Amino acid sequence: MSAALTIARRELRGGVRGFRVFLLCLMLGVAAIAAVGLVRGAIRAGLADQGATLLGGDAQYEFTYRQATQEERDWIASRAEALSEVVDFRSMVSVGDERALTQAKAVDGAYPLLGELELDPPVRMDALAGQGGLPGAFLDPVLADRLGLAPGDRFELGGTPFVMMARILREPDSTGMGMAFGPRTLIALDALEGSGLLAPAALFESEYRVLLPVGTDLEAAKAAAEDRFENAGLRWSDSRRASPGAERFVDRLGSFLVLVGLAGLAVGGVGISATVAGWLERKAETIATLRALGAEGGTIRAAFLIQLAALGLVGILAGLGLGAGVVLAAAGVIERLMPIPVEVRLSAPPMLEAALYGALVAAIFALWPLSRMSQMRAALLYRETQGGRRLPSWRAFGLVAGLVAVLVAAAVWFSGLWQLTLGTFGGVAFALMILAGAALLVRWAARASAHLVRGRTALRAALAAIGAPRSEATAVILSLGLGLSVLAAVGQVDAGLRGAIQRDLPSEAPAYFVIDIQPDQLQPFQSTLDAMPEVGRVETVPMLRGVVTRINGQNAREVAGEHWVLRGDRGVTYAEIPRETLTEGEWWPADYAGEPLVSVSAEEGAELGLKLGDRLTVNILGRDIEARIASFRNVDFSTMGIGFVLTFNPAALSGAPHTMLATIYAPPSAEAQILRDLARAFPNITAIRVRDAIDRVTDALGAIARATSLAAGVTLLTGLVVLIGAAAAGERTRAWEAALLKTLGATRATILASFALRAALMGAAAGLVAILFGALAGWAVVDLVMEAEFRFAPLPALAIVTGGVLATLVAGLAFALRPLAQRPAGVLRDRE
Repeated sequence: MSAALTIARRELRGGVRGFRVFLLCLMLGVAAIAAVGLVRGAIRAGLADQGATLLGGDAQYEFTYRQATQEERDWIASRAEALSEVVDFRSMVSVGDERALTQAKAVDGAYPLLGELELDPPVRMDALAGQGGLPGAFLDPVLADRLGLAPGDRFELGGTPFVMMARILREPDSTGMGMAFGPRTLIALDALEGSGLLAPAALFESEYRVLLPVGTDLEAAKAAAEDRFENAGLRWSDSRRASPGAERFVDRLGSFLVLVGLAGLAVGGVGISATVAGWLERKAETIATLRALGAEGGTIRAAFLIQLAALGLVGILAGLGLGAGVVLAAAGVIERLMPIPVEVRLSAPPMLEAALYGALVAAIFALWPLSRMSQMRAALLYRETQGGRRLPSWRAFGLVAGLVAVLVAAAVWFSGLWQLTLGTFGGVAFALMILAGAALLVRWAARASAHLVRGRTALRAALAAIGAPRSEATAVILSLGLGLSVLAAVGQVDAGLRGAIQRDLPSEAPAYFVIDIQPDQLQPFQSTLDAMPEVGRVETVPMLRGVVTRINGQNAREVAGEHWVLRGDRGVTYAEIPRETLTEGEWWPADYAGEPLVSVSAEEGAELGLKLGDRLTVNILGRDIEARIASFRNVDFSTMGIGFVLTFNPAALSGAPHTMLATIYAPPSAEAQILRDLARAFPNITAIRVRDAIDRVTDALGAIARATSLAAGVTLLTGLVVLIGAAAAGERTRAWEAALLKTLGATRATILASFALRAALMGAAAGLVAILFGALAGWAVVDLVMEAEFRFAPLPALAIVTGGVLATLVAGLAFALRPLAQRPAGVLRDRE
């Protein structure tokens, strides 16, 4: 080790020349992962630190379809230092003939228990008392602007007149990360009394936020609440996880972006491997001399590993500094863009995660050429044309494989999403294999076709250079191709999902979902729509909300995990005849009045591990209903029509208070008039425009695609660094080629055309492989995962090929100008 340290120290005196690509690749990959990790950590910390504020209290008791009884409220208040009641529901805001959906929230005088409600103008909460005999309201700026409302203007909420008092700038108890059905309207709880806004069985949630005594054990408080309200339909939340949905979204998107960053490191790994191979090739005589003097392979490996470790440490530290610097420089912008208060600061865990990934990738890609070179005999190392072609030893194979396993395990551990992680690694490995195969194919085809080209000196020279033993084609196609592949995959998936949504919507989706229709309003509601010739058809079903609490008598989440059906309350219905095709079991008779039976969506039932005869306990309106599974149905939610995971027999639910759900099918041109007529005739109903919901989903997809494209851009930038490095490394070879061609009579234009054709062909090959990979990824996600029809998007594909050709052209020609300017005699003399 002493000898290895001495050799390494003396070698490092020469500086980092030749290692710029190594350092840049490592630095960019680590910087991208560190930056994503720091932002994700800031949001996580914000959700944790602001948990009580985002929830509106230390804990929250929530009920669906009902408010707490006086006895229940007294029990809640007896265990709290402060109590605030909030009622959340959807309704329609109307001004003249204009209508808009809103997510309304009625609050009491104690709201907010924590944080501040920011308003414009900055009025006090008692402004909700209103003016001119009308109750007041605060409106989201988007809603106010859409309807042209200003403070002092009148409007109707669910048919009840209100006056706007202020615009809402920020709600303390909102993450802004959920899928709300409409902008916010805030009113006083007293305004609900006698207003008709909450008709019997109308869908709403009542939330009781509390401040608990200091030192309260939240787990014990949760257990006491669940015991007290065991059959009352309670949902408990506390400040430990104030917004589980936002937390899941941040974690998953952050983990995905980190995995995209790892793809960037994989691209950088190609550059690292090429840099190390080139460095060792330049050091071949040094290694041969050490071998001839009796140095063992282990000593040589140790000496060069020490140098690579030192350089790797420099690259990792530079990457951490770059990632942290970018995030801290943009801290103000990031904090303003976040819907919750966050403080962007340095944090050790994401930095350590990025450093670990960087160290593992650098080691994996550097060990291969290093172990291969250190096994060569001195005689072969002195022969420049034969050095470094042997495969590494089995020990080196095992070490590299072990490091890859550690890298995958670390990524699974940090992301917590093993399927996504393994899929990402599999995709990167598959892309590298395809690109490596494409590089070999391109080199073989170039070598074979070079002999067939007659009379085109530039093209023949370009093909010969691509097919040469030391061609840069492999490095170029691998590095640029993988970066382009990630961008192509993002582009095809985004275009495929958007296209599927747009194609399916006109032919299959209803224009409106209408909720809160009272049973006695159903007949006049149907008659009103029948009188409208534009309406194609109307479907109506009874609707209630319920929480699946138990499966076969055991806690549902303990049995089936965090499945989406078990998170919160779900819509349920009852029916005499099935709306969908049964896949298993039998439907109940028309006059059935026995024990409660339920039919379950087949796909969701399989995911939950349910089978015929199992018993589900569903809490509806505070009452537990245990039903036996009688059948499974094929429910296709992709049609965007009416579909329920759970359908009960009529006798089980028909006596419970409920409302009706309707879907209205009509052309887009008739939607506005239908909404105006319905809102005028039935002010209490709420119409949800399907196209608006689709637009929100599309916007969310666009935001995710932009974030992913930004991370993929770092991957592409890393690929460009490798491309430039390969071009720079081949400058000496180009100089010799140019000198030889000049000697044989070729003009500068011919030589430049040869270099340009070489670059264009390699870039086109990388772009074409990227298109193939992007199309496969798009098909897999859209067709297999989303179960929608995938159609290839040509414009992103054309941009990918064009970008690949331009990138290689620019890099190749930039390092071709100096070789062209050199005199042939000097170059050929140096070659000797």
